[in-house]
Amino acid sequence: MKNTIQHNNKIVQQTKQAEQQEEQDITTLVDIVDENIEAIAELHMRAESNVSQHQRTIERITSLLGRPAFFYFTLVFVVLWITDNLINIRLGWHTFDPPPFYWLQGLVGLSALLVATTVLITQNRQQKLADQRRHLDLQVNLLVERKVTKLLALMDDLHHDLPEVEHKTDPQVEALKEPVDPQEIVHSLHNTWKQTSKEEV
Repeated sequence: MKNTIQHNNKIVQQTKQAEQQEEQDITTLVDIVDENIEAIAELHMRAESNVSQHQRTIERITSLLGRPAFFYFTLVFVVLWITDNLINIRLGWHTFDPPPFYWLQGLVGLSALLVATTVLITQNRQQKLADQRRHLDLQVNLLVERKVTKLLALMDDLHHDLPEVEHKTDPQVEALKEPVDPQEIVHSLHNTWKQTSKEEV
């Protein structure tokens, strides 16, 4: 009876330890997620802090131009412009822009030029930010690849050190243990694209 009670107490203690370990793992995971969120927010704030006031104004204008309300406003403006001039001609009144509406064409052309310029300025900064993020992703991926390669090498060494485990050579593991050379990958991709382009021609 005493042994049964001790066994039950041991099971209860092990269960509590497992629950505490699980809570610690969850807390650690939450902390890691919070750190990642803070790092991303810091990168965003750092990128935004270097933006000039002129750039911010242009990006606000671009955001306004990209809304459906601006499309409907432009459509209504053009319709009212044409309708007003046609009605004035029908009534015999003076019209400021008779057909073929040269003033309207010039206004539309100037507006298109300004819109295209503001969009290009906004896209230029967004492209720079995207390039920085891709460069950061590349650096992180290369770092992860090195860590995984090191981990495979350590696991293989541990496998060799265990006498009770039968040693088997896995060609895939041996290949994955070799570090990746980014220059070699770029060279291979370049040759593949070049060969594909020749075949298409």
